[in-house]
Amino acid sequence: MSGRRTRWTPGRVLVHAFLVFFTLGTVFPILQIVTISLRPSDQLYSTSLALVPDGATLRAYRTMLFERPFLLWLRNSFVVSMAVTLLGVTLASTAAYAFSRFRFPGRQQGLYLFLMTQMFPATMLMLPLYVLLKALHLLDTFAGLIVAYTATALPFCVWTMRGYYDTIPVELEQAAMIDGCTPLQAFTRVTLPLASPALAITALFSFMAAWSEFLVARIVISQQQLYTLPLGLESLAGQFQTEWANYAAGSLLICIPVMVLFVALNRWIVGGLSLGGVKG
Repeated sequence: MSGRRTRWTPGRVLVHAFLVFFTLGTVFPILQIVTISLRPSDQLYSTSLALVPDGATLRAYRTMLFERPFLLWLRNSFVVSMAVTLLGVTLASTAAYAFSRFRFPGRQQGLYLFLMTQMFPATMLMLPLYVLLKALHLLDTFAGLIVAYTATALPFCVWTMRGYYDTIPVELEQAAMIDGCTPLQAFTRVTLPLASPALAITALFSFMAAWSEFLVARIVISQQQLYTLPLGLESLAGQFQTEWANYAAGSLLICIPVMVLFVALNRWIVGGLSLGGVKG
């Protein structure tokens, strides 16, 4: 196999230099958070940019895990995020299938309506969402958070799933029904397994939408025992003093479950995004 030698033209060098600079600019804030989480208490307000501080310690991580209710916040976030993921995947997979396979009055308008909801800032929804949840007696409950997060994540998930369903030939379902399957069996045994990449994208997006969200949680939840991770971290910021090392350590610990989920679903993510994004 013959390899092609890269020809380093001035334009190519400039592009690579820009990409390296952009990458360093993206990674540097994360490295600084790592540095702050390792600082001893007498260097919390240091302006040094050294990546490894003098006297680096893991005390902030120990404090967050064993001296703060971090595990309670983690459990609350996990319960809410998993419920949103299961509900989002179930609703998006069935609603998108209807939009892809059936023709009914209001179908196109319904899709455009889903798209329009993504054009407004989330803060615009805060007041009507609060009024609605209060009327349903869902304030200060996980159910209120789950309903709010699922409703905000569902439009994107439906569009992604619907685009992917359009790439699956309907003849496969027809063949399954000729072999004796009911329409529901053809959907669950033929179409859903083929739509695994889109299901992975839907699950990941739904989980992330609930895992790191703060504004809606701030409005819906006021009891400390129901705090999710973003609310718990926000409680570390006091009026006169902020626990920066604990704050940074908690921020990094929050990222771990999302990174694990991203790596676990990585094999389906590229296919789900590319095929679902160009069809329809």
